[in-house]
Amino acid sequence: MKTAIYTSRSGLRHDTGEGHPECADRLRVLLDMFETDQGLNAIPLIAAEAVDRDLILNVHKLAYVNKLEDSIPDDGYISFGMDTIMSPNSLEAAYDAAGACVQAVDDILSGKVERAFCAVRPPGHHAELDQAMGFCFFNNVFIAAKYAQKKGFQRIMILDFDVHHGNGSDAMVRHEEGMYFISSQEMPLFPGTGNPKDDIDQAVLNITFSAGDGSQRFRDVYERDVFPEILRYSPDLLLISAGFDAHCDDPLANINLEDKDYSWLGQRIAELSKRLGCPSVSTLEGGYNLEALKRSVRAYLTAYFEI
Repeated sequence: MKTAIYTSRSGLRHDTGEGHPECADRLRVLLDMFETDQGLNAIPLIAAEAVDRDLILNVHKLAYVNKLEDSIPDDGYISFGMDTIMSPNSLEAAYDAAGACVQAVDDILSGKVERAFCAVRPPGHHAELDQAMGFCFFNNVFIAAKYAQKKGFQRIMILDFDVHHGNGSDAMVRHEEGMYFISSQEMPLFPGTGNPKDDIDQAVLNITFSAGDGSQRFRDVYERDVFPEILRYSPDLLLISAGFDAHCDDPLANINLEDKDYSWLGQRIAELSKRLGCPSVSTLEGGYNLEALKRSVRAYLTAYFEI
């Protein structure tokens, strides 16, 4: 199996300020692990290139992109909403993060890669058509989905297992044909969206967990509701918003998953990919306890890449 990790060191220069949970150390601990971990250090580490601006504009409104570009500070910080911070190098990192996901799709199309992981920041699944929020500027996974669709993929599944609902991805998929968004999230929790009553058959499926839910309920729900639906839809490309903030040690949520649950999830996704003959790209979203993030990503990737 052909595997690769895509990343950009520009993500280290996206400075969100002291005490911000979405910090450069999130990427730094992963890059260190990719270099030193026996097993993961055998996976090719590919430097991402900035996404073409036209691909951003396939997803986000021109006025919004112009506003972001015009807002880049010479120094210090500006904020979009309560929590999304821009510093001088932030937009470069955002372009590279989206570029990593597009590059992974390109390498799947060329036959270089069958299964990929994009270790990037800022994350993307909260970004909407014309709004930055939840630490996100551009919706990385949806930009990749639109690009893949343009390149000929007919049935694209976006699976989002971040503990926070991917409101941006959800909203965008609702206007597409040939895409299906499945998301599991704690509720109530930021951003307050993702109620199953708003689902669309064979297009949007939201699954909610309650504070205190743990491994057994998570696995039961995925085995009963998520994996069979992926098999039924039979995508020709699986894109995964891989958030690791449902971990019991994460400070921003109240779900009690453990390292082993991410190993189980990576294994099950790998099995489904092989069964369907479906390539897949996982891209980093949340995960805010550095040690838990590092362990969870290692557990997930070791299984996902079948190391």
